[in-house]
Amino acid sequence: MLQFPKPDVEQYFQTTVIRQFAVSRDESRIVFSSNLNGHYNLWAIEMEGTAFPYPLTYINQVSSFIAIDPEQRHILCGFDRDGDENYHIYALPPAGGKPVPLFEADEKDKMYFAHLSKDGERLYYCTSRNNPNFLNSRVYNLRTKQDELLIEGQGAATDLEAVSPGEGRFVYGQSYSNTYRVLYVRTEEGDLPMVPAEEGEVHRSSRAIFVDEDTVVFATDYKAEYAYAASYHIPSRQFSELCRIPREGIVEIKWHKDSRTLYFVTEKGVEDRLYRFSLDARELEPMELPNSLVDQIHVAQSGTVYLLARGAASPANIYKQADRGWKQLTRNLPTGLTPEQMVEPEVVTYSSFDGMEIEALLFRAKAEAANGYTIFWPHGGPQAAERKQFRSMFQYFLAQGYHIFAPNFRGSTGYGSSFVKLVECDWGEGPRLDCVAGMDWLFEQGISSKERLFIVGGSYGGYMTLLLAGRHADYFRAAVDIFGVSNLFTFYHSVPEHWKPMMERWVGEPERDKERFIKDSPITYLEGMTNPMLVIQGANDPRVVKAESDQIVEQLRQQGRDVEYIVLDDEGHGFTKKENEMRVYRAIVDFLQRHHG
Repeated sequence: MLQFPKPDVEQYFQTTVIRQFAVSRDESRIVFSSNLNGHYNLWAIEMEGTAFPYPLTYINQVSSFIAIDPEQRHILCGFDRDGDENYHIYALPPAGGKPVPLFEADEKDKMYFAHLSKDGERLYYCTSRNNPNFLNSRVYNLRTKQDELLIEGQGAATDLEAVSPGEGRFVYGQSYSNTYRVLYVRTEEGDLPMVPAEEGEVHRSSRAIFVDEDTVVFATDYKAEYAYAASYHIPSRQFSELCRIPREGIVEIKWHKDSRTLYFVTEKGVEDRLYRFSLDARELEPMELPNSLVDQIHVAQSGTVYLLARGAASPANIYKQADRGWKQLTRNLPTGLTPEQMVEPEVVTYSSFDGMEIEALLFRAKAEAANGYTIFWPHGGPQAAERKQFRSMFQYFLAQGYHIFAPNFRGSTGYGSSFVKLVECDWGEGPRLDCVAGMDWLFEQGISSKERLFIVGGSYGGYMTLLLAGRHADYFRAAVDIFGVSNLFTFYHSVPEHWKPMMERWVGEPERDKERFIKDSPITYLEGMTNPMLVIQGANDPRVVKAESDQIVEQLRQQGRDVEYIVLDDEGHGFTKKENEMRVYRAIVDFLQRHHG
């Protein structure tokens, strides 16, 4: 019989990403955003007959949303340009082709989809046009071309969240930080706060949905550690708790009108859970998931549930609820690799400097591949988490022999409201010491040592990489910073305009908190950055602008340090083009291998 060699490590690059999907009202067609051809485009599959994906666009850009017209007369979608995150709204013929912009807009304007009316004639959206700091909510009539202002954002970034069935009432949110978001419902009698919080009482409410013209269901952590389901009855102005799930926070809510059923997706540490909830009987029922994480859920008019789900060792796929479990509609797999050749993580915990328990994911390279080195990965966000999500980069590093350790330091999501707030105005102390404690744990367990550890991180993880490189260079051999913040002073002033109202609560105020900004800025510790470093940056990054990487690279080079710099001219805050992704991963592995002991 024929004998085949072991999979080449390059095969770990050959995975695609499905970012989002939409289902036509009659459930005959699914449209999704994917990099099947190496660049992001829209693709479709027919639910009857041959389910082979076919392309709808060829513009090679990321889509921010997909909305299929109820009569399938067109597809609405949003595209930016090479990662600049200035999304504009387009219409696409149902058979695909060249997207047509719906509005004349400046190239720096941002537009975010909110809602499409049941008849497909009215598009509700938010935009930075004429209000870049706080955003405006508008409704555009696709038939008459009338574009009407609904809600003018004031005082905080404002976004339209839900539209009532009769389109006469609206829920909008005002975000003062990632953990402080207030919901209001606009009615004939004015704007009503949906949570009975005192002014300034920090809480987060989101995921609002009208179950009828008078009642809104939403998720909130008001006076709670984990977000629960609540309702607001407009005529009586009554806030009520609907459902709490112990130590799980609700992150998504969907509604099926005919069965009067709510669907909840919850976060529980590094995994998700799915539930159905009878609004009338007040009964909660868990539902089995096809994978660890739910990226998107859609409930069709028929009541059929569709999911976009993924796991640590399996890429995202679209699933349809079946009589028994789930039917996988897409077959997105790493080319030529079996599940046995992929690596699932262990979930571990360790005690930090102050006794706080920190959860982490530990990926161990296969015994036959292990090279004895470990990559320490501080996640981005920072108010996010490293969860059981497929990263082709991780599987590629593991195939090259590296263990990976990814801690969910204080400030991570999934562990309660108090925990996630611990990073606010403390970017560089508590989370940094959690990371140091995680490295010490690796050493104590015999998994790694100071001579056999590398650090790689992106975004906030890149910031943490730079800070650890400056303050704890003796803990590892070399560092890779991927679009990380180097200077809190310049970062504060360079973020997108609609982020700026939230920066004081998130990071601090540069004049008032000058000493802390200096202490927590990696660029303060240039003298300590003695290890070799690779810096990677997208030229179009709107979140962590190129100047953040330029200044740290320039000053390190002036001091004669070993620093390499890769700038991707057609990328933003991430990698959307397969050739760039492969270039970066190869460069990282080459850099690490050159700095083995």
